[in-house]
Amino acid sequence: MAQIGFVGLGNMGAPMARNLVKAGHGVTVFDLSAEAMGRVEGARPAASAAEAAAGADFVLTMLPAGRHVREAWLGAGGMAAAARPDAILLDCSTIDVATAREVAAATGRVFLDAPVSGGVMGAEAGTLTFMAGGPDEGFARAEPILRAMGRTVVHCGEAGAGQAAKACNNMLLAISMIGTCEAFVLAEKLGLSHEALFEVASKSSGQCWSLTTYCPVPGPVPGSPANRDYKPGFAAALMVKDLGLAQQAAGETGAATPMGARALELYRRFVEEGGAEADFSGIIRMLRAEAPTA
Repeated sequence: MAQIGFVGLGNMGAPMARNLVKAGHGVTVFDLSAEAMGRVEGARPAASAAEAAAGADFVLTMLPAGRHVREAWLGAGGMAAAARPDAILLDCSTIDVATAREVAAATGRVFLDAPVSGGVMGAEAGTLTFMAGGPDEGFARAEPILRAMGRTVVHCGEAGAGQAAKACNNMLLAISMIGTCEAFVLAEKLGLSHEALFEVASKSSGQCWSLTTYCPVPGPVPGSPANRDYKPGFAAALMVKDLGLAQQAAGETGAATPMGARALELYRRFVEEGGAEADFSGIIRMLRAEAPTA
């Protein structure tokens, strides 16, 4: 079993770290919140990020944004300097591609960007999808560690490729969720039941993950956040962050993403109107209230 340092124990990081403990690894954790560290039973709390990194075979971060990742690894956090020369370093945060590549180059260690998809439910169940960018040898060594936290682990390419895949995936997710919500709103106006639309669309050309796994109305998929008053899940504020990263990448590369841009506009409005802490599928509530334009 490996010795693992884990920094960042929020809604995603804490269950990920718990799954590493359950897999039998020795886990040392650090978070600015002592209460958060207490949520990972069986792990050893560290006094600093650098202490969590020191002596570990694998060091992971799960942090809110690129500036936090840069500071943890290269700045006052001191994690890159504290890590062993042969340690595998992984950042599972969702950040911009440029920062991921910058940090990977500057650490002087084998570094993987390995963002995740699957939300809090996936983190708790150990069914996350990891999309990793970095060297082949580093990925080969890290894959068993990632599989202790996820069901699907994909090596997407060199440094930054994991973040690129995450930006593309979540842009597609947002677009498909809005489309799914619009279909249910139209069905309601036409007097068609949720169950009838689900039965048809889930078995025909409208089938998608946003419908069959994360259905935005209560009933058809009992495990979806719609059955818990849209408690996340994956909060709408995080979707705004991810869509912003996708639009940043589109601007930098000259990619045409008009649907992605429109999705960002709609989710920003949903957040501004009070939906920040709701699951992103809760945008159906805003769409129901929309007046059609001539």
